[in-house]
Amino acid sequence: MTLTCAIIDDEPLALGLLESYVKKTPSLKLCGLYSSAVEAMKALPDNPAELLFLDIQMPELNGLEFSRMVPETTRIVFTTAFGQYALDGYRVNALDYLLKPISYSDFMESVNKAVRWFELKQKAEEKSAPNLPADSLKYIYVKSDYKLIQIELDKILYIEGLKDYIKIHLENTPRPVLSLTSLKAMEEKLPAERFIRIHRSFIVQKQKIKIIEKGRIIFGKDHIPISDSYKQELQNYVNEHII
Repeated sequence: MTLTCAIIDDEPLALGLLESYVKKTPSLKLCGLYSSAVEAMKALPDNPAELLFLDIQMPELNGLEFSRMVPETTRIVFTTAFGQYALDGYRVNALDYLLKPISYSDFMESVNKAVRWFELKQKAEEKSAPNLPADSLKYIYVKSDYKLIQIELDKILYIEGLKDYIKIHLENTPRPVLSLTSLKAMEEKLPAERFIRIHRSFIVQKQKIKIIEKGRIIFGKDHIPISDSYKQELQNYVNEHII
């Protein structure tokens, strides 16, 4: 799971440190960097984040005040040099609290806590959703070049996520279909019984996996890497079918 996050801190050094931490953390994608809560308040509605690293002591509007303005779906990790604010942080339902100077190990503990929270939320939503047979969804429509194109799920080999769009690689089709959407949004539309994430940039159709070699899935001339983060889930699927 990859979470979108934003950093709000009026201290340039603290802002830069947290930015460097986010950039080397695979489970985070930075979508905003703000030097004040007022600046964030104007920008976040158009560029929302799932997770905020929010400084408490800031001029004009402090972090505690700002935390009461964000949507309930946004989780907050407070960052501050003042330990006495810890209890106040939890009173506004903060996910965690980091005391400056922040080490990368402490930062990762908060990130892992956030990932676990969102994974549990996702599982709860999946359980409450109607249970449809895996084969009930035959096709989807995607936007490509100002058109809506029907994609048969049976023909999908794998989907590649790039910065702002995806490539859908289809069986017996020389060129992939390009669509201006995120891999995460695509993953949410696909039936989990049929598709599996094997890398932060790749989703493959389970029944199309024919060859796995040296940590890669091979589709003809294309070699799709399997990242360590998703290796176990793929291994569990393969183990179910090994004779």
